[in-house]
Amino acid sequence: MSDAKRYTDSGIEIKAVYTKENTTENIIQQPAVFPFTRGIQPDMYRGKLWTMRQYAGFSTAEESNKRYHYLLSQGVSGLSVAFDLPTQIGYDSDHELAEGEVGKTGVAIDSLEDMEQLFAGIKLETVSTSMTINATGFILLALYVALAKKQGADLNKISGTIQNDILKEYAARGTYIYPPKPSMRIITDIFEWCSKELPKWNTISISGYHIREAGSTAVQEIAFTLSNGKAYVKAAQAKGLNINVFGKRLSFFFNSHNNLFEEVAKFRAARTMWAKMMKALGATDEKAMMLRFHTQTGGSTLTAQQPLNNISRVTIQTLAAVLGGTQSLHTNGFDEALSLPTEEAARIALRTQQITAYESGVADTVDPLAGSYFIENLTKEIEEKATVLIEKIDVMGGSVSAIEQGFIQNEIAKSAYEYQQKIETKEKIIVGVNQFTVNKEEPVPPFKIDDSIRSTQIEKLKLLKAKRDNTKVIECLESIATAATQQVNLMPLVIEAVENYCTLGEISDTLRKVFGEYK
Repeated sequence: MSDAKRYTDSGIEIKAVYTKENTTENIIQQPAVFPFTRGIQPDMYRGKLWTMRQYAGFSTAEESNKRYHYLLSQGVSGLSVAFDLPTQIGYDSDHELAEGEVGKTGVAIDSLEDMEQLFAGIKLETVSTSMTINATGFILLALYVALAKKQGADLNKISGTIQNDILKEYAARGTYIYPPKPSMRIITDIFEWCSKELPKWNTISISGYHIREAGSTAVQEIAFTLSNGKAYVKAAQAKGLNINVFGKRLSFFFNSHNNLFEEVAKFRAARTMWAKMMKALGATDEKAMMLRFHTQTGGSTLTAQQPLNNISRVTIQTLAAVLGGTQSLHTNGFDEALSLPTEEAARIALRTQQITAYESGVADTVDPLAGSYFIENLTKEIEEKATVLIEKIDVMGGSVSAIEQGFIQNEIAKSAYEYQQKIETKEKIIVGVNQFTVNKEEPVPPFKIDDSIRSTQIEKLKLLKAKRDNTKVIECLESIATAATQQVNLMPLVIEAVENYCTLGEISDTLRKVFGEYK
């Protein structure tokens, strides 16, 4: 066995020993210096720890609000909101297609009323909020802004992120509504509006996370994500936006898997590649070349068998993210292969980050693995392999064309199939699944969501529609429809609509009539 060749999941051969001859990096760069391989801050976590987020959202706004207050009391430094499927694809809870899905994968948000309940007792000026929302990202951002205004907040101080990455939805995840071109138009409207009105807000979190969850390798994850990033930059430039302004508000969202060293090298390579890419696209401000990213531990690596083993997996993945220089981190609950995380699982996941931060010593120095022959070599190999893939996509005309031609989807599907084959043949060992199994497992009680939530939401919608000014609602929706056919920024009109209690479904349907739906 020891003489057999070994490879990372991206197919990079791992040598038994690495020496000086194996690395081309003769000079180890400094952090916060182009191309930022070693990190974007000169002192990294000595100056400020990463933002510790716990992704949460389920059932009704009131129930999710209780979990947020609990997490804040336990030491999270940023909120991360999960939305249910109807909210993600632009249906109110009373829509026939919402049946069976309301409040299941996240919280149900139909109107500003729900948003008010979601953040009750939480001052938006004092907390950074990340929202995992794409096709309806502009509506959720409008709801957040409307709530901040109601709280009397200074919009210059509001910070957070909307995921808002529609290209990976076409390629890997599926919660899209409109075709690619109008979707890209909405995204550039957000870039433009936020650059003037919401300067501390990250307008997009270009997401490799779901590309990886769909079965890609580490190399494909960064190649496809950075390629999507390039498409957003070009779309914004085509609209006349300044790369040095909007470039500073782009952020990324990556996955952290079990191969510790490959993951660390992946994060370092991604930073290097993005800096070079932004420079080539015309950025002159170094801050616009810096890749800032949030990380989530790998959901697809969690096993339903022997679920407590997932605590060890999440710990390894946490170390990879921190050694790789993440700015923000969510750690998965050990029970998430079975259900949404229980309060206990969410607490253990948060404690994993806190133990890493305060007890392990890995935050005491910048990029502690730099200069390792193995890490420097692996970083370079990942960069080279990912660059080849990006060049292939460029030849096709960029990410949008590559997605329309099915190239990215096919590459991911092929990798997912090969990975599963390795598990079936035991070439890849998954502890507790295809090796080291037990005959009888102690059941872990799952977190259950009550189906009656839909009735609650429907009742709330009925009451809302009875008391709001419905003439004003019609006016707002007509204004959005007209603006959608012109070159008018949609954000101010959507904010006005949600302030007048137009629902998420009504706004989405208005634009469905104009833009059509992507099939």
